[in-house]
Amino acid sequence: MRSVCVWFVFVLAFAATSLANTSGFVEVRGHQLARDGKPYFFVGTNYWYGGLLGLEKDKKRGIDRLRRELDFLKANGVKNLRLMAGAEGSGLLNGVFRVGPSLQPERGRFDEDVLKGLDVVLHEMSKRDMTAVIFFSNNWEWSGGFQQYLIWNGVISREWLTKKPSWDELRDNVAKFYSCRPCIEDYNKQLRLVVSRQNSITGGRYIDDPTIMAWELANEPRPMRPAADDDYKRWIRETSELIRSLDKRHLITTGHEGWIGTQDIELFEAVHAYPNIDYLTIHIWPKNWQWFADQRLAEDFPKAVAETEKYINENLAVARKLSKPAVIEEFGLPRDGQSFSPTSTTRFRDEYYARVFRFLDIQPAGKRHVAGANFWAFGGSARPRSGQLFWKEGDEFMGDPPMEEQGLNTVFDTDRTTWQVIRRSAARISKFK
Repeated sequence: MRSVCVWFVFVLAFAATSLANTSGFVEVRGHQLARDGKPYFFVGTNYWYGGLLGLEKDKKRGIDRLRRELDFLKANGVKNLRLMAGAEGSGLLNGVFRVGPSLQPERGRFDEDVLKGLDVVLHEMSKRDMTAVIFFSNNWEWSGGFQQYLIWNGVISREWLTKKPSWDELRDNVAKFYSCRPCIEDYNKQLRLVVSRQNSITGGRYIDDPTIMAWELANEPRPMRPAADDDYKRWIRETSELIRSLDKRHLITTGHEGWIGTQDIELFEAVHAYPNIDYLTIHIWPKNWQWFADQRLAEDFPKAVAETEKYINENLAVARKLSKPAVIEEFGLPRDGQSFSPTSTTRFRDEYYARVFRFLDIQPAGKRHVAGANFWAFGGSARPRSGQLFWKEGDEFMGDPPMEEQGLNTVFDTDRTTWQVIRRSAARISKFK
């Protein structure tokens, strides 16, 4: 009898452990995201530097700031954060300062201590029941990304460390990444390192951590040139297959901007049709895409809104066709008058945010493809330096990457009216079933 009881207790303990190890993971159910058997909808933000804060030696700028800001986000209804896994290389690239410290300061040499910062933010997020999307690399220069792999492998010249390319030169350069097998293998080494990580704080493996919602191939990966389209498709398919072979539990997505990122809606559809790509992503940049003229935000605002809603609907049509969820994971707008000051007003930004968040609301129950919306970006308590437009090494991180004016798209913790919009949107979707 005693042996039967012991066996029964063992089975119950094993079942409880198995349940604990599988609960809390975000998954795809049909065309929606779900968590613990319930539809999962969220208001989120881009907090790409979150994994760097825990590395700061000054606790006020580091772990204290991180904890305070996570508490602030949680209190305001934000529960999903998009994080950078780590930067490649260091110093200038395209004449722009790179963020850091770098995870891969030299080709094939990794500073694994840098991942302790990612350990910290994931651990702190788990305490607050938040989820993370982690992107591995970058189409753009501010964290190294694809250009750094091309420079390391001698495919493009080292002159691009300090020389600023024209748009056509940048397209020519980055497009070469997808056909550079040594570059891709270098990227894969960093990917494997991150996915196979064991958290130094909790002792748990990343692949067992439900705090991670999804792995993302890169920040805004574009083929850049039509000649690279086939190599681009192969890279997305093979990379998603590699991640799935390493991690069966977490979701996988691209980090895509929508069809503007491929200049072809059929190509956008093709790369998101792959079975290991779990959901679609959409980024929206009215200023960069010239949906309003510079310094004419007030006059052109109706056009910017109309173009935004049209663009979201065009990409959602692909999500519906593929029967997959979608996340509007980047969208931003400058402050009124394109001011960079945290004291300036945000009337048009607030209205713009409300219009984008409405796409979480207006979908009929049971047919909701948009699972979440992550604004770009949270700057927390950081502030631009007076008289200095661009980020320099040693400055505090905020939402704007180094090549953009600091304060351009950042939402600060003092932006009262913007946070009212965010809280209202989070409260509405918390009632979805």
